[in-house]
Amino acid sequence: MAKGHVLVLPMPCQGHVVPLMELSHRLVDHGFEVTFINTDVDHALVLAALPEGVEALRGIHLASIPDGLADDEDRKDLNKLVDAYPRHMPAYLEALIGDMEAAGRRRVKWLIADFNMGWSFEVAKKLGIRCASFWPASAACLAIMLNIPKLIQDGVLNDKGWPDREETLQLAPGMPPLHTSLLPWNSAGAPDGQHIIFQLVCRNNKFNDHAEMTVCNSFHEAEAGAFKLFPNILPIGPLFADQRSVGSFLPEDTSCLKWLDAWPDGSVVYVAFGSMAIFDSRQFQELAEGLQLTGRPFLWVVRPDFTAGLSKEWLEEFQKHVAGTGMIVSWCSQQQVLAHRSVACFVSHCGWNSTMEVVRNGVPVVCWPYFCDQFLDRSYVTDVWRTGLAVSTGEDGVVTKEEVRCKVESVVGDAEFRNRARWLKDNAWRCIGEGGSSHENFTRFVDLLSE
Repeated sequence: MAKGHVLVLPMPCQGHVVPLMELSHRLVDHGFEVTFINTDVDHALVLAALPEGVEALRGIHLASIPDGLADDEDRKDLNKLVDAYPRHMPAYLEALIGDMEAAGRRRVKWLIADFNMGWSFEVAKKLGIRCASFWPASAACLAIMLNIPKLIQDGVLNDKGWPDREETLQLAPGMPPLHTSLLPWNSAGAPDGQHIIFQLVCRNNKFNDHAEMTVCNSFHEAEAGAFKLFPNILPIGPLFADQRSVGSFLPEDTSCLKWLDAWPDGSVVYVAFGSMAIFDSRQFQELAEGLQLTGRPFLWVVRPDFTAGLSKEWLEEFQKHVAGTGMIVSWCSQQQVLAHRSVACFVSHCGWNSTMEVVRNGVPVVCWPYFCDQFLDRSYVTDVWRTGLAVSTGEDGVVTKEEVRCKVESVVGDAEFRNRARWLKDNAWRCIGEGGSSHENFTRFVDLLSE
């Protein structure tokens, strides 16, 4: 018999759906009834991408509510997205819960919500539902957000969230250094919408007081400094789903796994930039030619919306040139790719899911952050763990093909990067194994949800 009915609510972005879907699978394994709530738009994408239909979710119920945006509005515009959903989604969430109970579903006992959906805790409190909070990024990122009042008091930030001082922050020993020009809320989109992101962060810090526990997709050895600073943030990761569906918005091309089988161990460069990054045509071409210059086999994920203005003929010609050594797919199972023996390094945007996946598999990284917390994750890789290098842009803001070749060769050619990546991998597996710190924290979480 199920232990209780739990609602799981991610922020409506691919990088937030994935870890909460991974967590949902684990909760189902522990006997909970889980209803996973996407927005209507994301719900349709997930259904269309499921390889075996809803059976691939193995007991997770799917539900959806509107996000408050019109059908033709850009959902990659974070400013627009986070402005809409606190105003529209609370009423829809409350109505959905009422409809489920009216239809005879078990009463909802717990809401596990993305920290970034803090408004939902007030809905839950109103309905007598207990709350737990899930933080999908690094604990260091949350630590910076929770330190906003002190940063303002110390004169580092003004009350609008903009830096008053140009300096590099390091909140505690062992935490990643971050320049004040790259704070997560200041790197999320157009500057004229920055106040929307900053206000959301400040509100969520207060909403989180309703949560009885805050867990995150990390592990102690990866972020010891952050967990010492905020011991109430409990790491339960790295999370993974054992090849079960994690709510991809695009169908996964599985042919690349057989393609990888044909290559020697540690030979393939894997390249992917997540679900949000967009390159202009020049940067796309520089990356493409840089991969070709390495002379190494590469697997490159190119979403349909990854670049604008690129000549279709140019791309077709490029694919002909690299047909023997390069494979381009629109989406893939990244967890399976990074676990493959043939992968030598990962050219990555450094989203936190990707960062945890690469850590769990002991793969070195060429860091190429795009926005938000990805600059902080880069700092972990390059400055704290020392498991990779970052690309540098020229004066025109472009990463050249020579820079791509140089950084790939430097990371793949230095055994120390792989040795440190393997050390971190071993620590990650110890944490999630029986008796490890993440395992113990997850047990505490399950016990709380079972009350």
